[in-house]
Amino acid sequence: MSFSRRTLLKASAATAVLGGLGAPHVARAQSAEFTYKYANNLPDTHPLNVRAREMAAAIKAETNGKFDLQIFPNNQLGSDTDMLSQIRSGGVEFFTLSGLILSTLVPAASINGIGFAFPDYGTVWKAMDGDLGVHVRGEIKKAGLEVMDKIWDNGFRQTTSSSKPINGPDDLKGFKIRVPVSPLWTSMFKAFDAAPASINFAEVYSALQTKIVEGQENPLAIISTAKLYEVQKYCSLTNHMWDGFWFLANRRAWSALPEDVRTIVAKNINAAAIKEREDTAKLNANLQQELAGKGLTFNQPAVAPFRDKLRSAGFYAEWKGKYGDQAWDLLEKAVGKLS
Repeated sequence: MSFSRRTLLKASAATAVLGGLGAPHVARAQSAEFTYKYANNLPDTHPLNVRAREMAAAIKAETNGKFDLQIFPNNQLGSDTDMLSQIRSGGVEFFTLSGLILSTLVPAASINGIGFAFPDYGTVWKAMDGDLGVHVRGEIKKAGLEVMDKIWDNGFRQTTSSSKPINGPDDLKGFKIRVPVSPLWTSMFKAFDAAPASINFAEVYSALQTKIVEGQENPLAIISTAKLYEVQKYCSLTNHMWDGFWFLANRRAWSALPEDVRTIVAKNINAAAIKEREDTAKLNANLQQELAGKGLTFNQPAVAPFRDKLRSAGFYAEWKGKYGDQAWDLLEKAVGKLS
């Protein structure tokens, strides 16, 4: 299935219309034994929510209506921090969250965001579907949450600029770049001798427009939806960080399900994650063409010089100390030697 923003919007509109037409039938249907809420922070049209709706329908069918998964996209139930609190208390039963944000509760969860660790998706899935993912999921469970086996894709982050393309680490020297409020981002860009500024995302467009910062970094989908191409000229496909969404469950709610229902729910969630990964990769390919048509100039720098710079600046050694030898060894097993 190939996604573009236009077809996603059309699909969403059609779903809304069909949902309205089907409502009377749903109202007459037998009520579910388990009605669980699933919250996320992505637009209704994002592949994650498109696949979640399919997944919810499949679970309902396979459990003969016993399990009804209700989806609340687009931060409807609060911010990521709010929803993390709700999943812990049982206010919501399921929630997808970036490992970089989950790290406030589970420090190991941000290890997938280490700068220039993953050269490509093949390496990402080898690590996150392999031993590194097993380790992180173990840490999440120690923190009192349940987590599904497959991580969903948020994508690689790219660097945009109004002043110049980023062809190598030297181009980041003194570069005024907006970063999220996170030690990992600030630490990485400082290692490149850049000038990172922590700015709330709501203010990014105006900060770029008024030249408070020259550039920013985000996945292509965000660059597109936030119209950052209007205030940026270059997009360097640095792929400097990969991020994904862990599918979390409240432990008490998960344990309350009969084993056969748990098996059906987990099977469908993990299968949907695999499909969402494929959709997101296709969406990113389409978006590059679309953004180029809107005036962004793309370039693809080599990864090795960036890695070398981070190594010599002590970035990898510092974060190895924070994550511990076990987690770091599992990362390097997948991506090769970093520190």
